[in-house]
Amino acid sequence: MDTSESKTTMINDLTQGSVLKRLLIFAYPFALSNLLQVVYGIVDMVVIGHFVGSTGLSGASIGGELLNFFTMLGAGFSTSGQVMISQYAGRGDRKGINSVIGTMFSFILGSSLALSAIALCFTGSFLTLLKTPAEAFGQGYSYASTCFGGLFFIYGYNIVSSILRGMGDSKRPFAFIAVATLTNIALDLVFVGLLGWDTFGAALATVMSQALSFILAIIYLYRHREAFGFDFKPRSFKIGKRQLLPMISLGLPMALQNAAISLSFLFVNSYINSYGVIASAVTGVGNKLSNVMSIVAMAVGMASSTMIGQNFGAGKFERCKKIVHYTLAICLCACAVLVTVYNLFPKQLFGLFSEDPEVLSLAPVYIKIMSVGFLSFALMSPYISMINGIGFAAFCFIVAIFDGVVSRIGMALLFGKVLGMGITGFWLGSALAAFTTAFMAAAYFYAGTWKKRGLLVK
Repeated sequence: MDTSESKTTMINDLTQGSVLKRLLIFAYPFALSNLLQVVYGIVDMVVIGHFVGSTGLSGASIGGELLNFFTMLGAGFSTSGQVMISQYAGRGDRKGINSVIGTMFSFILGSSLALSAIALCFTGSFLTLLKTPAEAFGQGYSYASTCFGGLFFIYGYNIVSSILRGMGDSKRPFAFIAVATLTNIALDLVFVGLLGWDTFGAALATVMSQALSFILAIIYLYRHREAFGFDFKPRSFKIGKRQLLPMISLGLPMALQNAAISLSFLFVNSYINSYGVIASAVTGVGNKLSNVMSIVAMAVGMASSTMIGQNFGAGKFERCKKIVHYTLAICLCACAVLVTVYNLFPKQLFGLFSEDPEVLSLAPVYIKIMSVGFLSFALMSPYISMINGIGFAAFCFIVAIFDGVVSRIGMALLFGKVLGMGITGFWLGSALAAFTTAFMAAAYFYAGTWKKRGLLVK
């Protein structure tokens, strides 16, 4: 099959029509997908909190941080593939898209197996470095090691989602994650609530749900391979040098960017964990609640990144600017609504996860600090999506180093240790960090030099 001449296509042209309308229509399935992924994580914590207690919340929180670190490494390369596909789509190059897809599957899935082996070998050492409370160590080990065994499926789902997003399809990833979420809820109740498997049961439910989602996505793509433009024959999975090199040149800095930010969170949280199970549990619950802001910011950001990639590939720079400004407006509106709601009902929200009075007493303090983080995230998302969309990997890496190492770690230590604010200081320093990223990325955007950059794809 000559995919370049196929009459049917799954590519959604995002270079035409109303910018705001296209952005909202393209973003809402991302928002629903992110909402389900937040529900996915929240269900784990709610079930663990009620059936296992604060030690389970602490263990699952720390284990989840480790999983997020390894997941974000793979996400860097998935995102680079998405950017390449969106730029190829903007140019109408079907052959280029097909070559990127085959390279993504082989390279990223192969990397997932290597990373899974490394993670499993050093799970205990990682938990020790994070100063996991002794009473929560076993729960954290069970959660992290079980999830590490399923990295292949997590990476696989991210690959398929990135491919579809790069081609302008945001609805199918939502359908696949919806199945995973419903499956996860059911399995959580069975494994943790009914069988009493604690954090191991919650992690197993997550892995099995991700596996099902990935398998269903592959089946869908195979059945629609003509419109998809990828025949799934063994030769099509050959790693192409012309695709791999730019994928690595963009993906490696993105992976290092994600790693730097994740490591900074792990470093800060290691200090928080040293304050004991309650501090760790509050942080874990707070992180899940803060993910609600990411529903809008990341959804609009992902949609914006793909739209910018296509329009940048088509040379429509003014349209790119409009996309960034609309993204900023949407993120700020979402921030205002969530800050208001969260500050009105802090204990009620934390009470969904735990009835521990010590956890609930810290809820209002955490929510106030979380509100600062919401604003920083809302300001950061639109400008970072622009940088990702044009494929400026080096800038992403520089920004990540300032965000993670300089800002988050530096300010957390300043407020937490130097100024003696303790746990609230570490929370505040972490929340303020993203302002650095937002200001640096915004300055680059308004300088306008990004218009002179060449395309990532040739």
